[in-house]
Amino acid sequence: MSEHSPLDLAAGDPYGPHNLPYGVFTPTGDDRPRVGVRYGDHVLDAGAAAAALGSPHADLLRQPVLNPLMAAGRPAWQAVRAGIREWLTDPGHRAAVEPLLHPLDGVTLHLPFEVADYVDFYASEHHATNVGRIFRPDGEPLTPNWKHLPIGYHGRAGTVVVSGTPVVRPNGQRKAPADPAPSFGPSLRLDIEAEVGFVVGAPSVLGEQVPLSAFRDHVFGLCLLNDWSARDIQAWEYVPLGPFLGKSFATSVSAWITPLDALEQAWTAPPARDRALLPYLDDAEAVPAGLDLHMSVAINGHTVSNPPFSGMYWTAAQQLAHMTVNGASLRTGDLFASGTVSGPEPEQRGCLLELTWSGRDPLELPDGKRTFLEDGDEVTLTAWAPGPDGSRVALGEVTGRIAPAVTG
Repeated sequence: MSEHSPLDLAAGDPYGPHNLPYGVFTPTGDDRPRVGVRYGDHVLDAGAAAAALGSPHADLLRQPVLNPLMAAGRPAWQAVRAGIREWLTDPGHRAAVEPLLHPLDGVTLHLPFEVADYVDFYASEHHATNVGRIFRPDGEPLTPNWKHLPIGYHGRAGTVVVSGTPVVRPNGQRKAPADPAPSFGPSLRLDIEAEVGFVVGAPSVLGEQVPLSAFRDHVFGLCLLNDWSARDIQAWEYVPLGPFLGKSFATSVSAWITPLDALEQAWTAPPARDRALLPYLDDAEAVPAGLDLHMSVAINGHTVSNPPFSGMYWTAAQQLAHMTVNGASLRTGDLFASGTVSGPEPEQRGCLLELTWSGRDPLELPDGKRTFLEDGDEVTLTAWAPGPDGSRVALGEVTGRIAPAVTG
């Protein structure tokens, strides 16, 4: 046993045996992606460990992406997770496991799963109300359907990128209300959206809906997500069909997928609903499906917001039920996002559109004022959830730096 073994974590490490998020990595000097599990500030080569210890799930873990494991279903997820926890905590496995732990700063992290479809929702009442007040100051902030169904739209799966990938400022058509005609060029109102993404593992059958009660049978885990938004492009294009080019240029996700089973202490009741829900969305008698996640948004290392996920009006289980109620099938690797997470207080707003009230109230940062993002700005999302015995479960961070638009 080495004097300072990576298996010996400090008390309260948020990436301890109670967490064990999955990712995909390549070590220095090796270009073969493989499944990894984060443990403290190291990454366990899960496939190599499974092979060394004779796990019946070795084939699922000796893959370049998480999709085969995700497709195996919840009994396999639970068995694999229990096995990994045992490998990392049982002193009898130290000799086999310790050489398979790679320092986090010596590996390259990759997009951990192949994205099948991508859906983005609009589940925060505080966010939706603020946006409604900004764009419809003389009308009702919420649309008539908002409290009857989780509003969402289909995004572009091919532009989901892993944390750390540069985000190139998009070009597109822009037209301010006073402009006589649209112009073309780089977005001038580039924004963030602090969100949580849910990753589907087990698929469903075309024509059959997924009920609220089946949420944990289909969803493998979750991750932090930044759905970058070009507000000026979006404002000109979205009537009448909704978001398109203003959203589809990049969506950043964490390199780590936190299993739902790591969040047993984080489940909580969602806010009280003040509208009767149709039966397929009615969760009054269901197991609580809200999540107590504490999020933070930083620009260039300076915290600008702390959105609370526990206040989200619509839960991920309701979003999944609504997404499939028409018979649409789930595929392994489907990703659906919560929508911008915002709380009731100004310092809890999850996007610059809200934080600056559409540019009216600039943020004061150590390196200058911001209304929207400038080239070179780096945005980082972090979060934690309550774990067992007062511990914390850290969610993998999402970082992206704005690169200048490509001009030709």
